[in-house]
Amino acid sequence: MKLDEITQNKIIRLADIIKFPKEDIKLLEMALTHRSVGNPNNERLEFLGDSVLNFIIGAELYNCLPKANEGTLTCFRAKLVRKETLTELAEGLHLGDYLILGPGEKKTGGHQRGSILADAFEAIIGAMFCSAGFDKTRIMVLNYYRFKFADITEQEIDKDPKTRLQELLQSRKLQLPEYEVVKITGMQHDQIFHVHCATVLLEEPVLGVGVSRRRAEQESAEKVLNIIGKNK
Repeated sequence: MKLDEITQNKIIRLADIIKFPKEDIKLLEMALTHRSVGNPNNERLEFLGDSVLNFIIGAELYNCLPKANEGTLTCFRAKLVRKETLTELAEGLHLGDYLILGPGEKKTGGHQRGSILADAFEAIIGAMFCSAGFDKTRIMVLNYYRFKFADITEQEIDKDPKTRLQELLQSRKLQLPEYEVVKITGMQHDQIFHVHCATVLLEEPVLGVGVSRRRAEQESAEKVLNIIGKNK
């Protein structure tokens, strides 16, 4: 697709802002091209950028939060790479000013649509990876995420498993977990509770055991978080 001079100049200006290699400006142009334009578009770069972003954020969380377990790291990563976060970062870059859209998307306000902005942000990450390699891509990503990481505190890590699981599912706009006492064993004064935690992320409920219903629920939620982390 041949671009007019105004659009070309805009893309060059964006390249300066994000320090994108000028010799690969066509890759940046591709990253900004929505599928409404036709083929080729930014979908492949978006796919790549999503994978690179998940790795960079996951590795940074691992290094920054040495006390956090697998479930907690998964929860934080989900918050940092969700569409709402990506849209916010894209808006901070005024990415809508640089998008290349088809006539239909232009008329319906595609430049401001969150899903399109988020996808373009991921596509830019993919383009940077292809052009400049991993190290420079990591620098770019962490530069835009620096304030997001600053918001992560040890206090948040100390949230109980039920809260973390609930927040994880909410961040993905999924149904909240359901807890069910399936068995109580032991004497009246020394009971052991067996609780199932069921979520839409797992085919089977997960069993937690504790000396109270609350503790059994917390254990089952912790197990779910760990399983989700391994699956991811």
